[in-house]
Amino acid sequence: MPEPDRDENTDRGSINATTTCDACSCAGRVDLCGKAVTSCGDVDVPYPFGIGTNCSLPGFDLICDRTRLRLLLGNDSTLQVAHISLEDSTVHVVDRSGAVKITHYGPLDGNGTWVGLGSRNKGITFDVARHRNHLVVTGCNVQVTLLGDRRNVITGCSSFCAYEDILLLGNGTGLCTGIGCCETPVPIEIHNYTVELKYLNPNHDNNSKVPLADRHWFGRIADEIMLKRNQNMSAELTNSHLLPVPMVLDWVVAATPVVPGAKRGNSSCPTDTTKSACRSSHSSCNTVTNNYRTGYVCLCKDGYKGNPYLDDGCQDIDECALQGKCFGVCTNTAGGYECRCPRGARGDPNIPNGCTKSTLGLSIGLGVGSGAGLLLLAIGATFFTRGIKRRRDRLLRQQSFKQNRGHLLQQLVSQKADIAERMIISLVELDKATNNFDKTREIGGGGHGTVYKGILSDLHVVAIKKSKVAIQRETDEFINEVAILSQINHRNVVRLFGCCLETEVLILVYEFISNGTLYHHLHIDEPTSIPWDIRLRIATETARAIAYLHSTMSFPIIHRDIKSHNILLDGSLTAKVSNFGASRCIPPDQTGITTVIQGTLGYLDPMYYYTGRLTEKSDVYSFGVVLIELLTRKKPYAYRSSQDDSLVAHFTRLLKEDNLVQIIDPQIVEEGGKGVNKAAALASICVNLEADDRPTMRQVEMTLESIQSSSLQQVALPDLSSISNEKQLTVNYPIVQGHSDSSRQYSLEEEFLLSAKYPR
Repeated sequence: MPEPDRDENTDRGSINATTTCDACSCAGRVDLCGKAVTSCGDVDVPYPFGIGTNCSLPGFDLICDRTRLRLLLGNDSTLQVAHISLEDSTVHVVDRSGAVKITHYGPLDGNGTWVGLGSRNKGITFDVARHRNHLVVTGCNVQVTLLGDRRNVITGCSSFCAYEDILLLGNGTGLCTGIGCCETPVPIEIHNYTVELKYLNPNHDNNSKVPLADRHWFGRIADEIMLKRNQNMSAELTNSHLLPVPMVLDWVVAATPVVPGAKRGNSSCPTDTTKSACRSSHSSCNTVTNNYRTGYVCLCKDGYKGNPYLDDGCQDIDECALQGKCFGVCTNTAGGYECRCPRGARGDPNIPNGCTKSTLGLSIGLGVGSGAGLLLLAIGATFFTRGIKRRRDRLLRQQSFKQNRGHLLQQLVSQKADIAERMIISLVELDKATNNFDKTREIGGGGHGTVYKGILSDLHVVAIKKSKVAIQRETDEFINEVAILSQINHRNVVRLFGCCLETEVLILVYEFISNGTLYHHLHIDEPTSIPWDIRLRIATETARAIAYLHSTMSFPIIHRDIKSHNILLDGSLTAKVSNFGASRCIPPDQTGITTVIQGTLGYLDPMYYYTGRLTEKSDVYSFGVVLIELLTRKKPYAYRSSQDDSLVAHFTRLLKEDNLVQIIDPQIVEEGGKGVNKAAALASICVNLEADDRPTMRQVEMTLESIQSSSLQQVALPDLSSISNEKQLTVNYPIVQGHSDSSRQYSLEEEFLLSAKYPR
């Protein structure tokens, strides 16, 4: 890929993203530049958006901040782009300016104005999406009114406190209900707004904060605001309007301002299709009109998916490859599909088992002839019936193979035919291994399936997991796990022997791990559990397995569901990472992917939960929670402190206060020594809210090994007290201001790497 061209803004810290537009160099050739794949940092930039001169439609040009690898709506904008969606015409952004800054002009009054959409026509191209954003107010005894840019009243709410010196958000529930905080939906689209404050008590503290934010934002930051308030962190509260605020923006093409009182047209879509931004022949134009501006968006027609703003951007969907569309013979067509029963069968092919074989000819044949003819017919009927049974069984196996996405599995492992042949195990083999899935062979199970112990013909002892019902999502996870585990060979990753695709339900065959899960060993009703040295070894082995997935494979693999339930222990308590159904592969040229949120609450990376952006640092956060679980013997998804803090928030707060003895497992306090403090500091770094401040799993692995090694203890992490006081390893968004932040991050990274510099 050639060096990217730079525009006139390069000297001010912006740079064009790398594109495939070599022929035109993004100079006056929108048709070619529109086909280029662009990105900035971890954010993909699809056309009609673009970076650089003439590489986007008017109003859709973006700026790539080279110094921070952040994508911005414009040089004068505080909005950082987190994700762009063509399907619902939205942009998820993070407002780095935080809440509206209030100017007080009276003892009980104040106001502030937000113009975050920037200049250069951004104010009509983008609107703050209605219903998807809320007006959020934190403070005591304050009434807030939201006004549009025409001074029209849009909405408002009031927040009350029982005592002026106590901010009890949501009455301690974490909900914005009017007690210490209020929030209300935004009923119309707006692009600039003004807030007016009226304090209802003359003894107020002038410390109310008013952002317009994503409707799920407050629930994620309530614990953080309460923690700052209760610790009387005045400096951070003074600047808390800088807390980054997520928002959702709607956008339209060819935006035109609506003149008050003017008659609106019926459509904004161009009558001349050659002038329309909807370039794909399989796209449609849809008019979008609100109180401030009118325009249109392009969508792919039913049966097509892709980018409607590019020639041939909307591609036909192969419905026959989708689960549950057809249970007979499926033929894909342009924009649709045909479904019919196989030859010789009739019924409804759109429902499971809807097609049945016709036996009319056999019934007539049995009634014809007598004597020797009848005997020959009976013999022939016997062979014919056996043939039908064999054919029916073969068809059922083929149908189950297709239903269980067998063709997809063959494609995923097609480059390694030996793997594909070895991984597919017949149903006959599994029937013999489990004595026809006898109940006496059951060793476990749950809501989704049953696990049997079996012995294969090659004398391998295996665990056979058989699902109870066939569900689309479980089928996809089943194929995903087979494709990933078939190419992994690591002593700390559970080995997959193969799978069976010949039944309606899903069957996987693993190596048999005899000692259960880490969760069941930790959380027992006994005063003591696994000794500290073994817990530390399990943590190191788990980190080693995850680091292998991230950095040793030819394509990085993100597990996406690291938790104590998915860490198995063998007879010697060696860790084996399991359950790769939710795992995703990352292309070598990317640092992450945007995907549907999946994982377990308590272990889930909050940045991934908000943005949908999955990176290797998401696994680092989940591992940090497991390390905290090993130190405390507390259940992350169920634990709440007396102040209603989560396990991560409570642990990091006690770490900062140098008071971990309140939460550390007493057994570890007796056995651990200085290694406990070092492991606690490592866990706190792993659960940093900002993914960039977390270490890599290779660094985590090397640090744990140094903690294990008594000869290297003097170069491990700093003392717990110095970390809690100087590095502020609480779960916060860092306040970024100028060069000082980069220096702080560098010193933290340098200090962390020092603790892990000795190779294994």
